[in-house]
Amino acid sequence: MTIAESSWIGDSTERAFKVHNYHHFVKQYGVRLVDVKKDSYLTFEVEGYPIEYSKTAYEADYLINLPVLKGHCQTKLTCALKNLKGVISDRSKRLFHTWGLHEPIAALNTIRKCNLIIVDSINGDLDFEEGGTPVETNRMFMGSDPLLIDTLAAELLGYPFEAIPYLGIAHKLGVGSKELSKATYRELNKPQEAATYKVSRRANRLAQYSEAKEACSACYGNLLHALGRLEEQGKLGHLKEKIKIGQGFKEYSGEGIGVGICTHGLTHSLKGCPPKALQMVEFLEAQR
Repeated sequence: MTIAESSWIGDSTERAFKVHNYHHFVKQYGVRLVDVKKDSYLTFEVEGYPIEYSKTAYEADYLINLPVLKGHCQTKLTCALKNLKGVISDRSKRLFHTWGLHEPIAALNTIRKCNLIIVDSINGDLDFEEGGTPVETNRMFMGSDPLLIDTLAAELLGYPFEAIPYLGIAHKLGVGSKELSKATYRELNKPQEAATYKVSRRANRLAQYSEAKEACSACYGNLLHALGRLEEQGKLGHLKEKIKIGQGFKEYSGEGIGVGICTHGLTHSLKGCPPKALQMVEFLEAQR
């Protein structure tokens, strides 16, 4: 087994290996660590973009992509498709930004298809790749179609497919499917009740628009993402009341606005366990 990784431009992959004690895996399991910055590259030209791709990653018998789902200041979303920037050279990374990110990210994903994608959506950031506004969802999911994975990821962050340009470009290039309605899902376990944790100032501010009782992490995290999208659109002030969420509302019936199957007794309730952030955005926009 090989762990191939590359820090962003100007930082040290080796330092990251040390900080996270990856060398423990080398000693205990015989894992090989590869700093992609020091690897050999194979050059591919896709859609007019010359891309230097890690030889180690390209020639792997079985390639696993392990992205962290989070917001991004330039592309709004970073997940399976964008995470593959970790297998290209620093020179290609610089060129990606020169080229505008979206088209080269889509082109990159036509070179070598990953065999498996495991998404870490445990505590991703609301809208910034460097962190600062974490939202805990305690959720992971996996699949083999990177575009389908990212289409789902976008909705989990509250974005429609069209809001992320590289998704549409990747679809045109045949990278994968965008039809979530035709996908097969298998849930391995039920969401757990949200843990108590320290939230960022922005997440705490958004939480003031909710009334949570025994809310599961995934459902509550999705609501914070939805409220974040509404804030960006200047629509938070349109909410007439706090949004109810959580298992504590299962036996409650009467007036109110709620999200998640546990709030089914309210006069205005969005079904789902949990509903996606995008569904919450659309539902809350209709509650004016």
